[in-house]
This record gives sequence, structure tokens and C-alpha cells, in this order.
Amino acid sequence: MVAKIQMQAPLVEIDGDEMTRVIWQYIKDILLTPHIDLKTVYYDLRLKKRDESDDRITVEAAEATKKYGVAVKCATITPNAQRVKEYNLKQMWKSPNGTIRAILDGTVFRAPIIVKNIKPFVKTWEKPITIARHAYGDIYKGVEMKVETGGMAEIVFTGEDGQQMREVIHEFAGPGMIMAMHNLDQSIASFARSCFNYALDQKQDLWFATKDTISKKYDHNFKDIFQDIFDAEYREKFSEAGIEYFYTLIDDAVARVIRSPGGFIWACKNYDGDVMSDMVATAFGSLAMMTSVLVSPDGFYEFEAAHGTVTRHYYQYQKGEETSTNPVATLFAWTGALRKRGEMDGADRLAQFAGVLEEAAIDTIEAGIMTKDLALLAAGDKKVVTTREFLEAVNARLGQSLCEHV
Repeated sequence: MVAKIQMQAPLVEIDGDEMTRVIWQYIKDILLTPHIDLKTVYYDLRLKKRDESDDRITVEAAEATKKYGVAVKCATITPNAQRVKEYNLKQMWKSPNGTIRAILDGTVFRAPIIVKNIKPFVKTWEKPITIARHAYGDIYKGVEMKVETGGMAEIVFTGEDGQQMREVIHEFAGPGMIMAMHNLDQSIASFARSCFNYALDQKQDLWFATKDTISKKYDHNFKDIFQDIFDAEYREKFSEAGIEYFYTLIDDAVARVIRSPGGFIWACKNYDGDVMSDMVATAFGSLAMMTSVLVSPDGFYEFEAAHGTVTRHYYQYQKGEETSTNPVATLFAWTGALRKRGEMDGADRLAQFAGVLEEAAIDTIEAGIMTKDLALLAAGDKKVVTTREFLEAVNARLGQSLCEHV
């Protein structure tokens, strides 16, 4: 029997909600603890625990990520009015992902997990496309107002010295609506550095796209900050690595992406990245087949699944029914975190284990053993299995591979 792989430092483990929480425990029990002496600093971010702590536990998990450098996070509920009633919450708590992103000042990188028997809907795509999403500001920090009569709307900025700047938004002749949004140069700079560092780490070209021809101040500021930082800090590094950075308009980027073979990083503003990551995920197959990692410019990493908590399956599970819920994105959150922990600590066996486990999961799907959602997309012979059966099939391949490689 192969000795358990040792960890030098712990991961920050951020547990979550509903069906993904169940899958989280399955993965640990079936695939991780039998093979690794798993060390984690545990935070329970299920909705009731956040409510009990007035969401302080979310902040503590983010601060722990800063301390230990690497975190792995389960999917969590961002409550709406219905969830407030269902869970009898004190208030409609904010997105824990948004809170953690703001504290880490991070950028979200999402990329599809490629398997041979699920072909992209875009025929030209041969390699993964990674979406880098700025995780601050824009409409997510927007202030909105509905107006019912005619009148004039203005933006007013009052400086620390009392001086004011004013711009007329619109003179309304009747009912309408107004939205103001903002961003910060410091946050944009952090976004840029995270993107440049990740491109160097992955040795992939970096594209950045906004609409500066229309938004001549807001979007143009993004473009200028990226270019200034690239010229001052990264141009020579990119040249040495043999990779490229370029800026293009967002509509031109969409056309280029559709015609491309893939294999690059596409940096987007917050809302653009939200939309485009779902588009890329769907075109490659499924949100349940996406990796997602939050990267801080200070070198902190938080790995997570890109999808939600799979509420419908959780209700079935509560009734004692078996579900065929896809665990791959959650599994790859764990492998991403374990690989990064191994790389940071010089623990080669741990990093190798992460790679072997990913290969075992992909090989299982390519052998035709998969959950129901993938069976609807995959070509060839298929055997639909439950979540636990899929993970056990992965473990059977993993055990053999570990004897050979780790």
C-alpha cells in the first residue's frame, strides 16, 4: 500500500451549501483522505452559519486565505428574498464570493475542463479559453434610481477640498431610470497585474477588451492602466516568455474568439466577464466542467467551483434519493488548491497527486462513465451513474495510477 502523501502547510477549507456540500464530503472521503494526510483550516460558510455570525465568518475565511496563501471553496448560497424566508435569516446577506474577492483584491480566472468525447459547439476551438474577470465595481457596485416625473439628473463629485465637479446625465421629460457606477484605479491596477502574472504562469497570450471608443473615460481608463503597467513592468517578461499582450475592442474580441483555436486568456471587466465566462462554459459543454480560481496580485489563491449549489438535487437528496450530480468542477477546485499548495511548499508528491487525480477524472468520463448532465452532451457509448458511483470509478483509476506515478 502506498504511504499517504504528507502536507507541509494546510489549505484554508471553505465549506458551503446544499448538494455541493454533500459532494464536498464525498470527494474528501472517497478521493482525498485515503491518499493524503489532509491538513486544512476549516470554515463553515453554509448560510445558517453566516447568519449566526452576522457574516463575520466569511471575513475570517478571507483573512485566513491571506495568512495561508491557498484556499479551496465550496459553492455557497447568495440569498434572495425567498431564501431569507426559507432559512429564517436576519437579513439578505451579500455574496460570500463578492466579500472574499473584495478582501483579497483578486481576479477570477475560469477555464473549461476538456474531455475528448464532449466537443465544443464552436468548431474552431481546440484549446481551453480562460476568462479573467475583474471582480470589483461596475454594475455590481451600482446605485440605481427610478424616476416617475420629468427633471434633470446629474453626477456630482465633491472633492476633499470641497470643490465640485458636475455632469448632466439626462433631462427627463417623463418617467425613466438612472444608474451610476464606479471603479478604482487601484483595483484596476491589481486586476492588470493579476492578469499579467497569470499569463506568465500559464505561458499563454493575454487579450484585454473594453469599449473605449464609446466609454472615453471609464473604459479608456482601464485600457490606459493596463498599457502603462505592461510597458513599465511586464513587456520584457512577456518577450522572454514568448507570449503576447494586446488590447482590442470587446466586439472585435468576440469575433476573434469565435474564429480562434483557443489557448489564451481573455481579460474582461466585471459584467463582461460574468457573461462571457458563461458563454465560454456553455460553448465548451457545461458550467459543471469549468475551473475557477481567484488570484490576488499579492499571490493568494482561492479555488472554487463556477456553478451554484444545485438546489433541486439537494431537495431530492433530502428525500433519500440518489442523484447524478456532476462533481467535476468541485473536484478540480480541490486539485487546483492541492497543486498550488504543493508548488508553493516544494511538495512534489502533493502536486503530482493533483495532476494524477485530474487525469483519472477525465479518463473516467472519456471511458463513458459519467453523470446524467454529461451524458446528454457526450458522444459514443455512455453509462450514466450516480455522483458517488462516479467518484468511486475515479478512485479505482486513481489507485492504479498512484502506484505507477506518485
